[in-house]
Amino acid sequence: MIIRDASREELPFIRKQRVLAYSEHATSVSSEHWQALKQAISSEADVQDGVELIVAEVDGEILGSVALFPPQSDAYEGIVDKLDYSEIRLLAVSSEARGKGVASALIKECMKRTKEKGITSIGLHTADFMKSAMKLYEGFGFERIPQYDFEPANDGVIVKAFRRSV
Repeated sequence: MIIRDASREELPFIRKQRVLAYSEHATSVSSEHWQALKQAISSEADVQDGVELIVAEVDGEILGSVALFPPQSDAYEGIVDKLDYSEIRLLAVSSEARGKGVASALIKECMKRTKEKGITSIGLHTADFMKSAMKLYEGFGFERIPQYDFEPANDGVIVKAFRRSV
């Protein structure tokens, strides 16, 4: 598996793959919440200054991607205060590649890059309906920091904040 920076030309594919990967959650939440999530994962947030868009590739095929936001960036487009640590966002793995270590490899790369920059912590946000993501992040030692939680669709679904040291 090759972990590398994505090229600008790959953005449309990555965004489409991201929506397909997240669509498994469409029936776990209200249609309003799904539309808010779909809009967030399809937005231009992943091309802000300093954001690293990283892909996992096998035999020339992109199996998954993640966006690593630097500290003090607007990772959630005004919904969350700017944070003083890196933020993992938009982690997505194609359904065919699940369970093959793609997500773990992308998370490890984000932690490595964060540490190389001298940043001591990395965070992320996820929700209870993303059960496999919650399990994955907890397995990596991410801990809850509820002061950065938010409710994007005003429907009772809380997007929970997590952080860990690198």
